[in-house]
Amino acid sequence: MTADAPPGPALHETLSFPRLSARTARFTLGVPRALTVSDDGRRVLFLRSNSGTARAGALWVYDVDTGTERCLAEPDLLLGEAAEELSADERSRRERSRESGAGIVSYATDADAEHACFALSGRLWLVDVRTGAAVRELPSTGAVIDPRLDPTGRRVAYASGRALHVVATDPAAGAGTVLVEPDGEHAVWGQAEFVAAEEMDRHRGFWWAPDGESLLVERYDESAVPVWHLADPSRPEREPVARRYPAAGTANAEVSLWAVRLDGSRREVEWDHERLPYLLRVSWTESGDPLLQVMSRDQRDAQVLASELVDGAVTGATRVLTEEHDDVWLEPYEGVPTWSPDGRLVTVQADAASDTYRVAIDGEPLSPAGLQVSAVVRVDVDGVLVQATRESTELQLGWVGWDGTVAPGAMTEGSAVHSGTVAGGTWAVARGGLDADGTRVFVVADGERRELANRQQYAGFRPQVTMLRAGARELRTGVLFPRGHVPGSHRLPVVLAPYGGPHGLMCVADSRPFLEPQWLADQGFCVVVADGRGTPHRGPAWDRAVRDDLGAVTLQDQVDALTAVAAAYPEDIDIGRVGITGWSYGGYLAALAVLLRPDVFACAVAGAPVTEMRLYDTFYTERYLGHPDEQPAVYDANSLLPLAERLERPLMVIHGLADDNVVVAHTLQLSSALLAAGRPHTVLPLSGVTHMTPQEVVAENLKVLQVRFLSEHLGA
Repeated sequence: MTADAPPGPALHETLSFPRLSARTARFTLGVPRALTVSDDGRRVLFLRSNSGTARAGALWVYDVDTGTERCLAEPDLLLGEAAEELSADERSRRERSRESGAGIVSYATDADAEHACFALSGRLWLVDVRTGAAVRELPSTGAVIDPRLDPTGRRVAYASGRALHVVATDPAAGAGTVLVEPDGEHAVWGQAEFVAAEEMDRHRGFWWAPDGESLLVERYDESAVPVWHLADPSRPEREPVARRYPAAGTANAEVSLWAVRLDGSRREVEWDHERLPYLLRVSWTESGDPLLQVMSRDQRDAQVLASELVDGAVTGATRVLTEEHDDVWLEPYEGVPTWSPDGRLVTVQADAASDTYRVAIDGEPLSPAGLQVSAVVRVDVDGVLVQATRESTELQLGWVGWDGTVAPGAMTEGSAVHSGTVAGGTWAVARGGLDADGTRVFVVADGERRELANRQQYAGFRPQVTMLRAGARELRTGVLFPRGHVPGSHRLPVVLAPYGGPHGLMCVADSRPFLEPQWLADQGFCVVVADGRGTPHRGPAWDRAVRDDLGAVTLQDQVDALTAVAAAYPEDIDIGRVGITGWSYGGYLAALAVLLRPDVFACAVAGAPVTEMRLYDTFYTERYLGHPDEQPAVYDANSLLPLAERLERPLMVIHGLADDNVVVAHTLQLSSALLAAGRPHTVLPLSGVTHMTPQEVVAENLKVLQVRFLSEHLGA
């Protein structure tokens, strides 16, 4: 719903907040998302479910000329009475991208956005965007994954199993062909390997040539990756699931890139795999040769390579366009490397002189110093469309001109979080702010601003959050009291609710992320949400401050934020009654807090915590702590297991038994260490639950038990 619309169905009056939050996928359902604007600016495509509690996304188009919306593809109509079925590969893909929706969860278009394709229940579908003609199912083999139209709209490529397939969009062309088949027991074509999808934000495994006559295709082989077995102890009749997991210090999948023509002939794209094994990004546009970015395992060296074209065909030879080195680490960025329309190389680089992530052209900084660029959305004759900010609690969308300036009106403004895209003079922008009950999505074209229909469910309240800059490092910190709390009336126990780790922001100028903290505060706490060093949008030095000292640095920032809040509200909080709760990295921080700082924290609830860094994946862990064989002492210093004997405060640890990201071994090993040390603690195992917890009953009772635990030990 929009900020000024009536609440609609009063589910918030009949359901508990935890259950409503789970039913609405944390209040994201019903919101237009996955925005695409056609190059001429006359069509805006998006996904939206039919209500704030319906998980099945449908494909829609907004006609800029008429100002009307039209549903292009409705899952229920396409599937009829049949239930949606997902393959194991698709479930894993959604887990990697944190996709909790159903129905149509992604789509791809041709270059002119005249046609769109998508997978639904493992089947392949095509729709004419311009006419809205009936959706056609295209012939496919196996469970379809990540279908993509070629730029000309004549063919669709998709992954299935471990192969890559191509099918023509012309119904007279008949069944498609297998373009590349598996050539080894553990070889996979056309999909991103685990660490690329989980840590590099690269979820694609193939890229069309601009003329639609060939593709660049990833091949990876997991033969050397260790096999882990994930079992559900509650279902002993089921065999454990074997998964290959590249834990820190172990072998990664071997990744290569191949140019594949439509007749199945292929040629490998060459680079120094031994020195630079990671394939970060691939780009192929009309403005130049195909580009790829590769990186060393220690993430301190990277190259951008151009793959040679002869008569439109990839030869396999490459040339180095730019080489980067950083003594700490290098960052991958969405949308780059790519070419400008006039053939210059567009990248994003960490500029040490200004402590800014900046768009660079042929290696020279383009975007202004102080404007932290997080992603490149689009590059065209108008300049570089970026997501960027000068203030970490906000995120803006706008153009950096080719002269390096941001013209008046070329970028969104205000204390809010913006995302979206621009093409043909038409803006499609999603905005979340503390002044709104949810995300609002606008189309701005021809001098008019119109809002797309929003079916988001109302939570029943708007968070009342005060934003502070805490301590000497000006830690961005949100403070929430129970609604109706009278300042100075009585001192409340405090609960810190951080994520607090790299790549995750929680203290943002958007109401939705503060809904759960506000609900928690309403149970009788002052809730503090702080983003410390290592969290995004404050520059390279801020990010790199956690190197080799991940736990101690991020925990100290939580303590410093608490100290500043206590100074700001001396009559409202009881510094002697402080708890902490978090999930994933936040769970690690929560457990670390009671182990290292029992003088500050009276109790902790740790959800899906990483307890032993050697059990987490290569790309993430080695970036921050190096290789465990080279720096064992660093790993020991950041592990929770050696600290087990120090536990003297109540600790509840929660973990999903089906988690394939932070596997349950983390919690079981911590529990074993605590038991060996004679330290009482509580473990709450969640049968059938992954790293996400979308199940309504589980989500509701989980929150109730956490609040009960915190209340019991903090005297709320």
